[in-house]
Amino acid sequence: MPDASDAPAAVAPLASPEPPAVEPTADRTVFLLAHTGRPAAIRSAELVVQGLLRSGIGVRVLAAEAADLPLPPAVERVDAGRDVLDGCELLVVLGGDGTLLRGAEFARVSGVPMLGVNLGRVGFLAEAERDDLDKVVDRVVTRQYEVEERMTIDVLVRNDGHIVHTDWALNEASVEKAARERLLEVVTEVDNRPVSRFGGDGVVCATPTGSTAYAFSAGGPVVWPEVEALLMVPISAHALFAKPLVASPKSVLAVEVQPQTPHGVLWCDGRRTVELPAGARVEVRRGAVPVRLARLHHASFTDRLVAKFALPVAGWRGAPH
Repeated sequence: MPDASDAPAAVAPLASPEPPAVEPTADRTVFLLAHTGRPAAIRSAELVVQGLLRSGIGVRVLAAEAADLPLPPAVERVDAGRDVLDGCELLVVLGGDGTLLRGAEFARVSGVPMLGVNLGRVGFLAEAERDDLDKVVDRVVTRQYEVEERMTIDVLVRNDGHIVHTDWALNEASVEKAARERLLEVVTEVDNRPVSRFGGDGVVCATPTGSTAYAFSAGGPVVWPEVEALLMVPISAHALFAKPLVASPKSVLAVEVQPQTPHGVLWCDGRRTVELPAGARVEVRRGAVPVRLARLHHASFTDRLVAKFALPVAGWRGAPH
């Protein structure tokens, strides 16, 4: 789910000197996406743009966000669209979890790798922190980064047997109650077989990448990104058996909203939503298109987990040599 600290706030653009003009090298272009409501993101964007332009790398931004950023004339402004990243070698995203998930939408449709710089709180999708901006620019300029693919999920909603909505998610698709005062009655299913019926706040269907996001908050397990699996995690279920499930990546998960229950809501990555009438069925399967992430570090996911959650590891001695 997007970080609440991603909420926009009015801020005046910073004035900055224009970097020396340098001809772009081999027509290299980087797309920059920033949370323009954050002073830290605006300042970070300014530093990244200056560093890339000085190295002869072109920078492209959304025209709708350009007015909020201190950009020199050399920066290319484009309108949002499916081809917005055409010709770009990398998408650099500056912001919290919500901004990174917005960047993932651009990365998925284009196939361009996304490099996230965390300006929020946890930021598991980010590869760098705000203090690493010089290193980020240097690695981009010298192409010292690796690209890995992250599994996504495709989401399909049926009503009365008809497909009424399709979507996707990098982290999770959550079926949730729409009314605070009423439980949402659902039946969960794996591979066309029923698992359990219960009332509660809903169900999260997540990827391994999303196991550290909403699914984690709901009590699900942490799954290492290289593990291919689908997760189903009940949210505050009023039931004796409502445990998190880890299924095969070839499985199809389904959540059926019961006919006698109030309508629910489907959220994809906490960004896109659609109402689920009573009787609706949500199906989740492995996504056909992954999201590509650029990586600067070779640190293990275990180290990332310990660092992001500040886990206590004092007393660890390691394996004997």
